[in-house]
Order: sequence, then C-alpha cells, then structure tokens
Amino acid sequence: MSDGHASRNAHGNTPDENARKNIFVVGLDEANLPTLNAVPHADEYRFHPLLTIEELQVGEVSVPDLIEKATAVLDAFDGTIDAIVGYWDFPVSTLVPILSERYGTRSTNLASTVKCEHKYWSRLEQEKVVEEHPRFGQVDLTADDPVPPEGMSFPMWVKPALSYSSELAFGVKDQKEFREAVEEIRQGVSRVGRPFEYVLEQLDLPEEMAGVGGQVCLAEETLTGVQVAVEGYVHDGEVTVYGVLDSINYPDSSSFLRHQYPSALPEPVIRRLHDVSGRVMRQIGMDQATFSIEYFYDPRTDALNLLEINPRHSQSHAELFEYVDGVPNHHCMLSLALGRDPAMPHRAGPYQVAAKWYYRWFADGTVHRTPRPQDIERIEREIPGVRIDVVPAEGQRLSDTEQQDSYSYELAHIFTGGDSEEDIRAKYDRCVAALGLEFAETAPGGRELKNV
Repeated sequence: MSDGHASRNAHGNTPDENARKNIFVVGLDEANLPTLNAVPHADEYRFHPLLTIEELQVGEVSVPDLIEKATAVLDAFDGTIDAIVGYWDFPVSTLVPILSERYGTRSTNLASTVKCEHKYWSRLEQEKVVEEHPRFGQVDLTADDPVPPEGMSFPMWVKPALSYSSELAFGVKDQKEFREAVEEIRQGVSRVGRPFEYVLEQLDLPEEMAGVGGQVCLAEETLTGVQVAVEGYVHDGEVTVYGVLDSINYPDSSSFLRHQYPSALPEPVIRRLHDVSGRVMRQIGMDQATFSIEYFYDPRTDALNLLEINPRHSQSHAELFEYVDGVPNHHCMLSLALGRDPAMPHRAGPYQVAAKWYYRWFADGTVHRTPRPQDIERIEREIPGVRIDVVPAEGQRLSDTEQQDSYSYELAHIFTGGDSEEDIRAKYDRCVAALGLEFAETAPGGRELKNV
C-alpha cells in the first residue's frame, strides 16, 4: 500500500520523486490513508506500509518475528528511510522506537513508551508527580482464591497491565464478579502479556518493577464523571496540548457512544488537564512524540482522575481535528518524526464541532447484509461532513471480530462534522438509518434467534 498517486503541489506541479520523504507507517491501513494524505506537505511525503494489521494484532504476536520482518523490508528498500511512525497501541507503539533507534530516525525512547503502555508501571510514575489518579494495586493471578488489593473496595475495574481496546477489562461490583473476571484474565493475559515481556527484557528496569513482568493484573477503583481525552505532543522537551475531547458512553454502559471535539468542559478544568498532562509526560520522559491521555472529571466533586496514557496520538480523532481545526492530528506525528514544526492550526476547519460515533450492538449475531462501497460513497455524498467505516464483514459473526470491548460489538464508525451537537447527532441518525445493516442475533449456544 502506498499513497497510490503522484500528488501535485500548489502550483500544479508533481514534486520530484527523489525529493519526497519516505515515511514507513507500522500498520498502515486503508482507513487512515485519506487523513494521512490530508496533512500539510503531504505532496512531499510517500507513505510505505510496514507490517499488516493482521500481523500486528491477530493472535499472539512475536515481537522478535515482527522486528525481523520489518527489518527485512527496510533493509531491502532502495531509498532513504526518513521516518518510521505508527498510531496503534502495542506492539506498534514499541516497534517504532526500536526500529527508529536501529535506523537513525527520530522517535521517543523505548523506556518512555513502555512506561505508558504498562498500566502498572505507568501508575507508579504518575503517583510520583500528581495526585489525580485512582487507587490501584496488583492482583495475584496465581492465587487459588484471588482477592482485591488491600485498602480497595467495590466497585472496581480489573484489567491486565496491557491489552487491546479494553479487551479483558472488567467492571466488578462484588467478590463473585471479581473472581470471574480474574479467571478470564488469567486465561487470556498471555496473548499480549507474553510478547510484551520480550520488550521489558530490552530495558534496565527500576527496582520497583523487578519481577513484575508483562502478564500482570491490576485493580483500580471505579472512576465517575465525564470522560475526556487530552491530545498532545512533546517537542524538544516542551509539552504541548493541542486538543481536549469529550468521550460519551452509551447510557448505563462503559462502551463509547462517541468522541466529541472540542470538549464542552469549563476553561478552568481544561487548564487543569493541561497542567496535569504536562507534569506526567515530563516525568515519563517522552520526547519527539505524540500522546493521548484519558481522564475522568466529576463535576459534582470537581475531582480529576487520570485513567490511562497512550504513547501515540489517537488515529480515531484524525477526522475530528480535520473537521474543526483544518488539519488531521497525524500532522503532529509526521512533523515530529521529520524534525518539522508540529504545531496544529486552531479552529481553521469547516465545522464548529465533530464526533466519531461507535454504532454498536450489545448481543452476539451474524451479519447477513452490509452496505456496498458504492452505497457508502452515496451516503457520504448526500450527507456533507460524514465518513463511514463498517467494521464486520458480511457473513461474519460479531464475536469473531477482533479487538472488541468486553460488553459490546462495533458495527460501524461514523464520523460527523457540523455546526452544533444537534447537527452532528442528526447526521449520525441519518447514517445509521441509511446503512441498512442486517444480522441475526445469536443465542449463547450459537443458534440464530431472529433477524434484526
């Protein structure tokens, strides 16, 4: 996969192919290619795929094998390797600094990335500089009768130190649910935890991380309030926050309904988010890289709590920044990797507000009908400021789709830009109605129940 065409500059001329920067994107996917090609100076870049999504995220991956495959591609490339970038979680987040160090491209160091990805190590770093985090502790996965960490009470969340898209993360309200969650984590933690241990072996770990490893489970007190995401980057040691987004769940659910930009939180809260994010990222030691931090803000108590740090910008938000600010947030990642100014424009886009919606189903089922590409193109033409990505394939069982949370299945991602929240909500409703997805719900034993 590449950009597939010779872009023209503002004067209508095709840039010299030899002068274009060769940027290798770990896990380059079709869904992000339009926004990568929408960044400033895109006509000066040539994007090259490095490893597929399937190689990176399906099954239990082998980090040494992935490094070997990637180096084979890079060593065989007849040209300059100007940047190696990625916008996915582990293993992409750790492969980028490993490969960048090997090929002399710009990136943050591996230790700073792992301090974000390893949820337990991340909490240890956070508590050194901020108080805005929940109580937490390790859970003994080897215990016959596992119990919550001392001093913690229900409800709480139980999760592996590392996972994909909230996989194996469970909200529990009593000891019975706690035991059931720990058992599921015990059975599934190795899929990501075992390959992560290879990465930990590459580092000189501090004493507080001695013997912790990658297959560790932790419990955290349940947070309440409004969930928000802070997007930013660190450039030459200076932390910059360029956007704050609201994350809104389905009613009575922990599953996202939409991410909405810009945030509706009061300005004093936004300033606190900037401050806490700056202190944490300086402690982590990240540089020349983007980050995305998730928080909870409780307006009743004015409490702010850090949920997790992602050592990359959120590709899920690329269209939202393009709709509102005029440039996808991929711009920051690419500029940092190439030594260019990563600053984002502010409110230079065509819309006042934007959202990424998660059209979900909360029961298993088999997909019988999905819209054709031409159907999606028609919907996007008819409804301005809309882009649609359907998740399952026709004939696929929802529970067989990769990287779902523990409580629902994603049917489609719908991006909307508009003049108000009412405008983007109306566009989303129109898209859902126009998609015409059809599937049959499935009973636990696999028997189809009814068409939906």
